[in-house]
Amino acid sequence: MAKRSAVVAPVAASVAARTGDVKLMAETGLEAYKFSISWSRLIPNGRGAVNQEGLKYYNNVIDELAKRGIQPHIMLCHLDLPQALEDEYDGWLSPRIVEFGDRVLHWTTLAEPNIAALGGYDTGVLSPGHCSDPFGLTECTVGNSTVEPYITAHNMILTHAAVVRLYREKYQALQKGIVGINMFSLWSYPLTNSIADLQAAQRYKDFSYGWILHPLVFGDYPQVMKKTIDSRLPSFSQVQTELIKGAIDFIGINHYYSAYVNYRPLVEGVRDYVADRSVSARVYKTDPPTEKDLSLA
Repeated sequence: MAKRSAVVAPVAASVAARTGDVKLMAETGLEAYKFSISWSRLIPNGRGAVNQEGLKYYNNVIDELAKRGIQPHIMLCHLDLPQALEDEYDGWLSPRIVEFGDRVLHWTTLAEPNIAALGGYDTGVLSPGHCSDPFGLTECTVGNSTVEPYITAHNMILTHAAVVRLYREKYQALQKGIVGINMFSLWSYPLTNSIADLQAAQRYKDFSYGWILHPLVFGDYPQVMKKTIDSRLPSFSQVQTELIKGAIDFIGINHYYSAYVNYRPLVEGVRDYVADRSVSARVYKTDPPTEKDLSLA
């Protein structure tokens, strides 16, 4: 379960239910508003009866947005896996998580699965706070940074694809909606024009975006990840490849800032996701390099 000592931030709270807030959005000319429908709020135990008060809350939010001509963009899971599923199945570490996808309908399935896997299961700074020495950025009591990020991302990809298939087969023809996924984005530029740095910038993109998007477009992980991570990277069966390939109608991008990256030799022995990338990154060219992931520093 999420460790007791972890600082687990509350699920991103929507303030749009208050009429005044939506009125201000309309006055500023906003055409759309993205917010998450918290799984923990609607179905606190991860399955079973829907919390009617939670359902009423989101209906009020959507009605108010529609009244003001603001298009709602819905996020179905934003780093808020119900604790009951974490306790019973080890959360995203279990392939059983894929079975829960039939409870959601449409829109954006997952928020930043790339950063959720890294922060939650490698560096340990996000819930459920898994990491292992010497890779964690916090003190963790459980986890394995060398494999867990890859396992969780793998299961997230399969979950997303299962939801997409469900929506396309049962709802899309009638509802005319689309379903996609949202990615954390930190763009990489080569620090120098050397071949090594040019390759490092591309490798950073492959590990950051290709990790999730390459399977959803082509049905498998980027070749550089397969070669570097080897047996620690889960593989897709033929059936799974057919499920995930093309399982996106759109890609949402949360772009925060960019960074300069340069080549860092691949270390021998035990490695985590950050070490597997074999790059150093900095926000400004004059900054000292950091081996830590800038997005979670």
